[in-house]
Amino acid sequence: MTSQQDTFISHLVELRVRLLRALVAIALVFIVLFLYPGSGPIYDFLAAPLMQALPDGAKMIATGVITPFVVPVKITAFAALFIALPYVLYQAWAFVAPGLYAHEKRLVLPLVIASTVLFLLGVAFCYYFVFGKVFTFINSFAPQSITPAPDIEAYFSFVLTMFLAFGVTFEIPVVVVVLARAGIVSLDQLKQARPYVIVGAFVVAAVVTPPDVISQILLAVPMWLLYELGIFVARFVMKPQGATDWKAPSEAEMERELDKADADRQDLK
Repeated sequence: MTSQQDTFISHLVELRVRLLRALVAIALVFIVLFLYPGSGPIYDFLAAPLMQALPDGAKMIATGVITPFVVPVKITAFAALFIALPYVLYQAWAFVAPGLYAHEKRLVLPLVIASTVLFLLGVAFCYYFVFGKVFTFINSFAPQSITPAPDIEAYFSFVLTMFLAFGVTFEIPVVVVVLARAGIVSLDQLKQARPYVIVGAFVVAAVVTPPDVISQILLAVPMWLLYELGIFVARFVMKPQGATDWKAPSEAEMERELDKADADRQDLK
C-alpha cells in the first residue's frame, strides 16, 4: 500500500510540474506579445477581415467602460495559447509517455502532432478564407440607411466560436483514423456512413455558424472532405483482420520501462 501511495504521489508531483511548465510557457509568450507588438495591434489583426468588409469610415464600438482594454488582453492571451500549444501538448505527451509501450508511443506521438497541425490549419482556414467571404456576404445585405458598427466583445465571442468550430472540424481525419486503427469501425462501415456524415455535417454547420448559406457551406464541405481524407488514410493504418496491437511485454522490457519512468521522475525532482 505504501508503494502504491508513493507512486500515486510521484504521479501528482510530475503532473504539477508539467502543468506549471505549460502555464509558464503561456505566460512568457503572453508577456512578449503584450510588450510587442501589443494587444492593440493583435486585435487589429484579428479584426482585419471584418474591417475590410465594412463600409469606408466604419469602425467597431466598445460599449463597456473597460472593454477597450479587457478584450484586446483576452485576444493576446488566446494568441499566446495558440503559439505555446506545441509545447503544452509536448508536456502532456511527456507525462503519459512513460506509461506507454513502444508500439503505443509510435502511434500516439504522430497523432498528437497531426492533431496540433490540423487544429491550427482549421483556425488559419477560418481566418484567411472564411471570414472574408462571410463578412462580405453579410454586409452586402445591410440597408443603405444604417451604418454597421459591431461591438468588439461580440466580435471576440464570434471569432472564438468560429475558430473552435473549424479547429475541431479539422480533427475529423484523426478521429476516423483512431477509430479505424482501434478496430471500432471497419473501412466498409466508414463508407456506408458517408451519407449520414454529409447530412450531419450540414446540420452541425447550420447550428454552429451564423445564419447564412456561405458560412454553412464553408464549414460543411470541409467536414465532408476531411472525412473522406480520414477514410483514405485509414486504408494504410488499419490492423489486419484478427490482429491486435497489444502483446505481453517481456520481463526485461518491463524493467527497462520502469527504470526509464523512475529516471524521468527523478529528473523532475
